[in-house]
Amino acid sequence: MTDVLQSESRDGVLLLTLNRPEARNAVNSALREALAAAMHEFATDDAHRVAIVTGAGDRAFCAGADLKEMARRSTGRPPMDYFAEFGPDDFIEKPVITAVNGAAFAGGFRLAQFGDLCLASETASFAISEAKWSRGAPWAAPLTRMLPRRVLAELLLTAQPISARRAYEVGLVNEVVSAADLLPRAWEVARTIADNAPLSVKAFKWLMRVGAEAGVGATSAIATEIFRPVYDSEDAREGPRAFREGRRPKWQGR
Repeated sequence: MTDVLQSESRDGVLLLTLNRPEARNAVNSALREALAAAMHEFATDDAHRVAIVTGAGDRAFCAGADLKEMARRSTGRPPMDYFAEFGPDDFIEKPVITAVNGAAFAGGFRLAQFGDLCLASETASFAISEAKWSRGAPWAAPLTRMLPRRVLAELLLTAQPISARRAYEVGLVNEVVSAADLLPRAWEVARTIADNAPLSVKAFKWLMRVGAEAGVGATSAIATEIFRPVYDSEDAREGPRAFREGRRPKWQGR
């Protein structure tokens, strides 16, 4: 990988670590390009079924975009790919876990939000701080469905951080664990997902996406087509066969 982004691969799980701890893992051009390239590779690489994204050090997961770099370049409205766009509408078909080990502010909040699951250390905090610096956050649109209106208003209008525990209480975080347990727990959850049938996992990601954008009736109708490749696959026969034979399934992804 690169100096600003470290990677580790284990049993079908890819760990990506933002590695600019001296800058609170703020995303500059080099990190943005490296992270976008790594996520695009993950999305198309059959060797990895789940990705974990975390930050180096114990102060920050990610402080967002590097404002010092933006000031030097007089960046006004950032281009569409400024903050490591991972795909159309930031959607990829494989699960991503964000392991938030400290402050997740502004674009760092956006990155934490990108995870299908979000685990946080007890010292983590979350803020949409753009209003403090006259910046925008169009990426916050999905939060209009994820959070109650007044919780969202608190985050957007005050630009003040909330604790990991409060983030858990309002549904932004799946689990809060000690700093020492954060990565081990992330690996454990990732392995649990990676052991599941990849076609089913992919279809469930599409189901969640469609469900967030359509009504229940439309989602139910579309779900039949979403799961058709799952039912027609070799894996659909392997699952019951493995259950009958008392062994772990050997997924082919087809």
